[in-house]
Amino acid sequence: MGKHRQWRCHASAHRSDALRERHGLCQPCSIAPTLNMAELTFQSVLEYLLDSKKDIPQSHLRHYSDLDPKSLRLFLDIWSRVTPERKLLLLDHLLSHLDSDTLVSYEDIGRELLKDADGEVRARAIGLLAESNDPKLVPPLLDIFLTDSVLAPRLEAADLLGEFVLLGELEELNTSLQHQIEDALISIIRSDENPTLRRHALEALGYSSREETVNILESAFQREDPVWVASALRAMGRSHDNRWDDSVVSKLLDGDPRIRFAAAEAAGELVIEEAAPIMLQMLEDEEEDDNVTSAAIWSLSQIGGEDARLYLLNLLEQTEDEDAIKFLEDAIENLDFNEELSNFDLLSLGEEDELDEEDDGK
Repeated sequence: MGKHRQWRCHASAHRSDALRERHGLCQPCSIAPTLNMAELTFQSVLEYLLDSKKDIPQSHLRHYSDLDPKSLRLFLDIWSRVTPERKLLLLDHLLSHLDSDTLVSYEDIGRELLKDADGEVRARAIGLLAESNDPKLVPPLLDIFLTDSVLAPRLEAADLLGEFVLLGELEELNTSLQHQIEDALISIIRSDENPTLRRHALEALGYSSREETVNILESAFQREDPVWVASALRAMGRSHDNRWDDSVVSKLLDGDPRIRFAAAEAAGELVIEEAAPIMLQMLEDEEEDDNVTSAAIWSLSQIGGEDARLYLLNLLEQTEDEDAIKFLEDAIENLDFNEELSNFDLLSLGEEDELDEEDDGK
Protein backbone atom coordinates (compact mmCIF):
# COMPACT_ATOMS: atom_id res chain seq x y z
CA MET A 1 0.00 0.00 0.00
CA GLY A 2 1.67 3.18 -1.13
CA LYS A 3 1.99 6.58 0.46
CA HIS A 4 -1.39 8.25 0.92
CA ARG A 5 -2.14 11.85 0.06
CA GLN A 6 -2.76 14.32 2.88
CA TRP A 7 -6.37 15.40 3.24
CA ARG A 8 -8.32 17.58 5.63
CA CYS A 9 -11.45 16.49 7.43
CA HIS A 10 -14.12 19.15 7.23
CA ALA A 11 -17.89 19.22 7.51
CA SER A 12 -20.20 19.11 4.54
CA ALA A 13 -22.70 21.91 4.00
CA HIS A 14 -25.56 19.42 4.23
CA ARG A 15 -26.85 19.43 7.78
CA SER A 16 -28.98 16.27 8.25
CA ASP A 17 -26.47 13.75 6.76
CA ALA A 18 -23.11 15.58 7.12
CA LEU A 19 -20.43 13.48 8.78
CA ARG A 20 -19.74 16.03 11.46
CA GLU A 21 -23.35 16.48 12.51
CA ARG A 22 -24.23 12.86 12.29
CA HIS A 23 -21.21 11.49 14.18
CA GLY A 24 -19.70 14.49 15.93
CA LEU A 25 -16.35 13.76 14.34
CA CYS A 26 -14.71 17.08 13.53
CA GLN A 27 -14.46 19.38 16.50
CA PRO A 28 -15.75 22.94 16.06
CA CYS A 29 -13.42 25.86 16.43
CA SER A 30 -13.31 27.40 19.89
CA ILE A 31 -15.86 30.15 20.35
CA ALA A 32 -14.05 32.44 22.77
CA PRO A 33 -11.49 32.25 25.57
CA THR A 34 -12.93 30.69 28.71
CA LEU A 35 -13.48 33.28 31.43
CA ASN A 36 -12.36 32.58 34.98
CA MET A 37 -15.78 32.93 36.65
CA ALA A 38 -16.23 30.55 39.54
CA GLU A 39 -19.63 31.92 40.55
CA LEU A 40 -21.47 33.04 37.44
CA THR A 41 -25.20 33.68 37.76
CA PHE A 42 -27.63 33.29 34.88
CA GLN A 43 -28.64 36.93 35.33
CA SER A 44 -25.06 38.04 34.72
CA VAL A 45 -24.90 35.75 31.66
CA LEU A 46 -27.98 37.48 30.25
CA GLU A 47 -26.55 40.93 30.97
CA TYR A 48 -23.46 39.89 29.03
CA LEU A 49 -25.67 38.76 26.16
CA LEU A 50 -27.24 42.20 25.96
CA ASP A 51 -23.84 43.87 25.50
CA SER A 52 -23.20 43.57 21.76
CA LYS A 53 -19.67 44.92 22.17
CA LYS A 54 -18.58 41.78 24.00
CA ASP A 55 -18.03 38.34 22.55
CA ILE A 56 -20.00 35.45 24.03
CA PRO A 57 -17.57 33.35 26.11
CA GLN A 58 -17.72 29.60 25.73
CA SER A 59 -17.95 29.31 29.51
CA HIS A 60 -21.39 30.96 29.33
CA LEU A 61 -22.94 28.38 27.02
CA ARG A 62 -23.55 25.70 29.64
CA HIS A 63 -25.67 28.19 31.60
CA TYR A 64 -28.28 28.12 28.81
CA SER A 65 -28.67 24.35 29.20
CA ASP A 66 -31.63 22.70 30.98
CA LEU A 67 -33.21 25.96 32.11
CA ASP A 68 -35.66 25.87 34.99
CA PRO A 69 -38.95 27.78 34.46
CA LYS A 70 -37.69 30.91 36.23
CA SER A 71 -34.47 31.07 34.19
CA LEU A 72 -36.37 30.43 30.97
CA ARG A 73 -38.69 33.34 31.77
CA LEU A 74 -35.70 35.58 32.44
CA PHE A 75 -34.25 34.57 29.07
CA LEU A 76 -37.48 35.26 27.21
CA ASP A 77 -37.96 38.59 28.99
CA ILE A 78 -34.67 39.97 27.68
CA TRP A 79 -34.77 38.25 24.27
CA SER A 80 -36.61 41.14 22.58
CA ARG A 81 -33.83 43.51 23.68
CA VAL A 82 -31.09 41.43 22.06
CA THR A 83 -30.06 42.62 18.59
CA PRO A 84 -30.91 40.31 15.66
CA GLU A 85 -27.24 39.70 14.90
CA ARG A 86 -26.52 38.90 18.54
CA LYS A 87 -29.42 36.44 18.66
CA LEU A 88 -28.06 34.49 15.71
CA LEU A 89 -24.54 34.58 17.15
CA LEU A 90 -25.73 33.05 20.42
CA LEU A 91 -27.79 30.37 18.68
CA ASP A 92 -24.90 29.44 16.39
CA HIS A 93 -22.67 29.08 19.44
CA LEU A 94 -25.27 26.92 21.19
CA LEU A 95 -25.58 24.70 18.12
CA SER A 96 -21.81 24.21 17.95
CA HIS A 97 -21.70 23.46 21.66
CA LEU A 98 -24.54 20.97 21.29
CA ASP A 99 -22.49 19.11 18.67
CA SER A 100 -19.43 18.85 20.89
CA ASP A 101 -20.93 18.32 24.36
CA THR A 102 -23.37 15.45 24.85
CA LEU A 103 -24.29 16.59 28.36
CA VAL A 104 -26.02 19.84 27.41
CA SER A 105 -29.59 20.34 26.24
CA TYR A 106 -31.08 23.52 24.84
CA GLU A 107 -34.53 22.10 24.17
CA ASP A 108 -36.28 24.59 26.46
CA ILE A 109 -34.94 27.50 24.43
CA GLY A 110 -35.58 25.72 21.14
CA ARG A 111 -39.24 25.09 21.93
CA GLU A 112 -39.91 28.70 22.85
CA LEU A 113 -38.11 30.15 19.84
CA LEU A 114 -40.13 28.09 17.34
CA LYS A 115 -42.56 31.01 17.53
CA ASP A 116 -39.94 33.75 17.06
CA ALA A 117 -40.68 36.41 14.45
CA ASP A 118 -37.28 35.93 12.77
CA GLY A 119 -37.18 32.99 10.36
CA GLU A 120 -33.45 32.46 10.90
CA VAL A 121 -34.07 32.23 14.63
CA ARG A 122 -36.84 29.69 14.03
CA ALA A 123 -34.48 27.62 11.87
CA ARG A 124 -31.81 27.54 14.55
CA ALA A 125 -34.41 26.79 17.21
CA ILE A 126 -35.29 23.60 15.34
CA GLY A 127 -31.60 22.72 15.29
CA LEU A 128 -31.56 22.94 19.09
CA LEU A 129 -34.29 20.29 19.14
CA ALA A 130 -32.33 17.80 17.04
CA GLU A 131 -31.96 15.30 19.90
CA SER A 132 -35.58 15.45 21.05
CA ASN A 133 -38.05 12.61 20.61
CA ASP A 134 -41.02 14.43 22.15
CA PRO A 135 -44.13 13.75 20.02
CA LYS A 136 -45.56 17.11 21.13
CA LEU A 137 -43.08 18.71 18.73
CA VAL A 138 -44.65 17.07 15.68
CA PRO A 139 -47.63 19.47 15.25
CA PRO A 140 -45.56 22.70 15.40
CA LEU A 141 -42.90 21.17 13.16
CA LEU A 142 -45.53 20.15 10.60
CA ASP A 143 -46.96 23.67 10.71
CA ILE A 144 -43.55 25.19 10.04
CA PHE A 145 -42.75 22.63 7.35
CA LEU A 146 -45.99 23.22 5.47
CA THR A 147 -46.76 26.91 6.01
CA ASP A 148 -43.74 28.94 7.15
CA SER A 149 -43.03 31.98 4.99
CA VAL A 150 -39.25 31.47 5.22
CA LEU A 151 -37.42 28.57 3.57
CA ALA A 152 -34.71 27.99 6.19
CA PRO A 153 -36.99 26.81 9.02
CA ARG A 154 -38.96 24.66 6.58
CA LEU A 155 -35.76 22.83 5.61
CA GLU A 156 -34.82 22.29 9.24
CA ALA A 157 -38.33 21.08 10.02
CA ALA A 158 -38.18 18.57 7.16
CA ASP A 159 -34.91 17.16 8.49
CA LEU A 160 -36.20 16.78 12.04
CA LEU A 161 -39.51 15.30 10.88
CA GLY A 162 -37.48 12.59 9.18
CA GLU A 163 -36.07 11.64 12.58
CA PHE A 164 -39.62 11.29 13.88
CA VAL A 165 -40.45 9.00 10.96
CA LEU A 166 -37.53 6.85 12.09
CA LEU A 167 -38.96 6.81 15.62
CA GLY A 168 -42.21 5.58 14.10
CA GLU A 169 -40.41 2.78 12.27
CA LEU A 170 -38.86 1.80 15.61
CA GLU A 171 -42.36 1.77 17.14
CA GLU A 172 -41.43 4.67 19.41
CA LEU A 173 -43.96 7.11 17.92
CA ASN A 174 -47.72 6.93 17.56
CA THR A 175 -48.66 5.44 14.17
CA SER A 176 -51.13 8.23 13.49
CA LEU A 177 -48.44 10.88 13.98
CA GLN A 178 -46.04 8.97 11.75
CA HIS A 179 -48.64 8.83 8.97
CA GLN A 180 -49.33 12.56 9.33
CA ILE A 181 -45.64 13.27 8.84
CA GLU A 182 -45.37 10.91 5.87
CA ASP A 183 -48.45 12.45 4.24
CA ALA A 184 -46.95 15.92 4.63
CA LEU A 185 -43.58 14.85 3.21
CA ILE A 186 -45.18 13.15 0.21
CA SER A 187 -47.42 16.15 -0.46
CA ILE A 188 -44.39 18.46 -0.63
CA ILE A 189 -42.35 16.04 -2.76
CA ARG A 190 -45.18 15.89 -5.30
CA SER A 191 -45.83 19.63 -5.25
CA ASP A 192 -44.29 22.51 -7.20
CA GLU A 193 -42.73 23.92 -4.02
CA ASN A 194 -39.09 24.99 -3.74
CA PRO A 195 -36.91 22.16 -5.16
CA THR A 196 -34.55 22.21 -2.18
CA LEU A 197 -37.49 21.77 0.20
CA ARG A 198 -38.79 18.89 -1.89
CA ARG A 199 -35.39 17.19 -1.79
CA HIS A 200 -35.19 17.55 1.98
CA ALA A 201 -38.64 15.98 2.19
CA LEU A 202 -37.45 13.13 -0.03
CA GLU A 203 -34.46 12.48 2.21
CA ALA A 204 -36.68 12.55 5.29
CA LEU A 205 -39.09 10.09 3.68
CA GLY A 206 -36.20 7.68 3.20
CA TYR A 207 -36.70 6.49 6.77
CA SER A 208 -40.22 5.33 5.93
CA SER A 209 -41.19 1.77 4.99
CA ARG A 210 -44.40 3.08 3.46
CA GLU A 211 -45.24 1.44 0.14
CA GLU A 212 -45.18 4.64 -1.93
CA THR A 213 -41.62 5.38 -0.85
CA VAL A 214 -40.08 2.88 -3.28
CA ASN A 215 -41.58 4.47 -6.39
CA ILE A 216 -40.80 7.98 -5.14
CA LEU A 217 -37.14 7.11 -4.59
CA GLU A 218 -36.87 5.33 -7.94
CA SER A 219 -38.35 8.34 -9.72
CA ALA A 220 -35.91 10.75 -8.06
CA PHE A 221 -32.97 8.43 -8.75
CA GLN A 222 -33.79 8.41 -12.49
CA ARG A 223 -33.69 12.21 -12.78
CA GLU A 224 -30.89 13.85 -14.73
CA ASP A 225 -30.35 16.49 -12.06
CA PRO A 226 -27.41 15.33 -9.87
CA VAL A 227 -28.76 16.96 -6.71
CA TRP A 228 -31.95 14.90 -6.99
CA VAL A 229 -29.91 11.74 -7.55
CA ALA A 230 -27.82 12.56 -4.48
CA SER A 231 -30.95 13.08 -2.39
CA ALA A 232 -32.38 9.78 -3.63
CA LEU A 233 -29.15 8.01 -2.65
CA ARG A 234 -29.24 9.59 0.78
CA ALA A 235 -32.83 8.41 1.22
CA MET A 236 -31.85 4.91 0.06
CA GLY A 237 -29.19 4.75 2.74
CA ARG A 238 -31.67 5.81 5.39
CA SER A 239 -34.12 3.12 4.30
CA HIS A 240 -31.78 0.29 5.40
CA ASP A 241 -33.36 -1.66 2.55
CA ASN A 242 -30.86 -3.72 0.56
CA ARG A 243 -33.05 -3.57 -2.53
CA TRP A 244 -31.05 -0.38 -3.25
CA ASP A 245 -27.58 -1.96 -3.09
CA ASP A 246 -27.03 -2.13 -6.86
CA SER A 247 -28.26 1.44 -7.37
CA VAL A 248 -25.89 2.74 -4.71
CA VAL A 249 -22.86 0.82 -5.98
CA SER A 250 -23.54 2.03 -9.54
CA LYS A 251 -23.00 5.64 -8.44
CA LEU A 252 -19.82 5.27 -6.38
CA LEU A 253 -17.62 6.24 -9.33
CA ASP A 254 -20.02 8.82 -10.80
CA GLY A 255 -18.46 11.90 -12.34
CA ASP A 256 -20.23 14.26 -9.95
CA PRO A 257 -18.67 14.47 -6.44
CA ARG A 258 -22.07 15.22 -4.89
CA ILE A 259 -23.34 11.88 -6.16
CA ARG A 260 -20.17 10.03 -5.10
CA PHE A 261 -20.47 11.55 -1.64
CA ALA A 262 -24.10 10.47 -1.22
CA ALA A 263 -23.38 7.02 -2.66
CA ALA A 264 -20.45 6.50 -0.30
CA GLU A 265 -22.59 7.47 2.68
CA ALA A 266 -25.41 5.18 1.56
CA ALA A 267 -23.01 2.27 1.03
CA GLY A 268 -22.00 2.51 4.67
CA GLU A 269 -25.54 2.85 5.95
CA LEU A 270 -26.58 -0.22 3.95
CA VAL A 271 -23.35 -2.07 4.87
CA ILE A 272 -22.73 -3.07 1.24
CA GLU A 273 -19.67 -5.31 1.33
CA GLU A 274 -19.24 -5.15 -2.47
CA ALA A 275 -18.76 -1.39 -2.14
CA ALA A 276 -15.65 -1.66 0.06
CA PRO A 277 -13.10 -2.44 -2.72
CA ILE A 278 -14.53 0.36 -4.85
CA MET A 279 -14.21 2.86 -2.01
CA LEU A 280 -10.66 1.75 -1.32
CA GLN A 281 -10.01 2.49 -4.99
CA MET A 282 -11.62 5.92 -4.57
CA LEU A 283 -9.34 6.68 -1.62
CA GLU A 284 -6.25 6.02 -3.74
CA ASP A 285 -7.27 8.88 -6.06
CA GLU A 286 -5.21 11.91 -5.06
CA GLU A 287 -7.67 14.22 -6.81
CA GLU A 288 -10.71 12.93 -4.90
CA ASP A 289 -12.92 15.49 -3.18
CA ASP A 290 -12.23 15.71 0.58
CA ASN A 291 -15.90 15.31 1.48
CA VAL A 292 -16.08 12.13 -0.61
CA THR A 293 -12.91 10.88 1.05
CA SER A 294 -14.38 11.45 4.52
CA ALA A 295 -17.63 9.71 3.55
CA ALA A 296 -15.77 6.72 2.09
CA ILE A 297 -13.59 6.36 5.19
CA TRP A 298 -16.55 6.42 7.53
CA SER A 299 -18.47 3.98 5.35
CA LEU A 300 -15.54 1.57 5.43
CA SER A 301 -15.69 1.74 9.22
CA GLN A 302 -19.35 0.71 9.00
CA ILE A 303 -18.76 -2.12 6.52
CA GLY A 304 -15.59 -3.44 8.15
CA GLY A 305 -13.15 -6.04 6.86
CA GLU A 306 -9.41 -6.56 7.21
CA ASP A 307 -8.55 -4.54 4.10
CA ALA A 308 -10.47 -1.55 5.44
CA ARG A 309 -8.77 -1.84 8.83
CA LEU A 310 -5.27 -2.02 7.33
CA TYR A 311 -5.97 0.93 5.07
CA LEU A 312 -7.27 3.13 7.89
CA LEU A 313 -4.37 2.23 10.19
CA ASN A 314 -1.87 2.94 7.42
CA LEU A 315 -3.55 6.24 6.61
CA LEU A 316 -3.53 7.22 10.28
CA GLU A 317 0.23 6.63 10.49
CA GLN A 318 0.84 8.93 7.53
CA THR A 319 -1.59 11.72 8.45
CA GLU A 320 -0.41 14.93 10.10
CA ASP A 321 -3.58 17.05 10.12
CA GLU A 322 -5.08 17.05 13.64
CA ASP A 323 -8.71 16.99 12.51
CA ALA A 324 -7.96 14.13 10.12
CA ILE A 325 -6.19 12.18 12.87
CA LYS A 326 -9.19 12.57 15.20
CA PHE A 327 -11.55 11.55 12.39
CA LEU A 328 -9.51 8.44 11.57
CA GLU A 329 -9.26 7.44 15.22
CA ASP A 330 -13.05 7.71 15.49
CA ALA A 331 -13.46 5.69 12.29
CA ILE A 332 -11.23 2.90 13.59
CA GLU A 333 -13.11 2.92 16.90
CA ASN A 334 -16.38 2.69 14.97
CA LEU A 335 -15.02 -0.21 12.92
CA ASP A 336 -14.08 -2.02 16.15
CA PHE A 337 -17.54 -1.42 17.56
CA ASN A 338 -19.34 -2.64 14.45
CA GLU A 339 -17.23 -5.79 14.23
CA GLU A 340 -17.81 -6.57 17.91
CA LEU A 341 -21.53 -6.04 17.38
CA SER A 342 -21.49 -8.32 14.35
CA ASN A 343 -19.64 -11.03 16.29
CA PHE A 344 -22.13 -10.72 19.13
CA ASP A 345 -25.04 -11.08 16.70
CA LEU A 346 -23.46 -14.20 15.19
CA LEU A 347 -22.88 -15.65 18.65
CA SER A 348 -26.49 -14.97 19.64
CA LEU A 349 -27.73 -16.53 16.41
CA GLY A 350 -25.65 -19.64 17.05
CA GLU A 351 -27.06 -19.98 20.56
CA GLU A 352 -30.60 -19.67 19.20
CA ASP A 353 -29.91 -22.41 16.63
CA GLU A 354 -28.60 -24.69 19.37
CA LEU A 355 -31.74 -24.11 21.44
CA ASP A 356 -33.92 -24.83 18.41
CA GLU A 357 -32.06 -28.11 17.82
CA GLU A 358 -32.51 -29.09 21.46
CA ASP A 359 -36.24 -28.34 21.24
CA ASP A 360 -36.53 -30.41 18.05
CA GLY A 361 -34.81 -33.33 19.74
CA LYS A 362 -37.28 -33.45 22.60
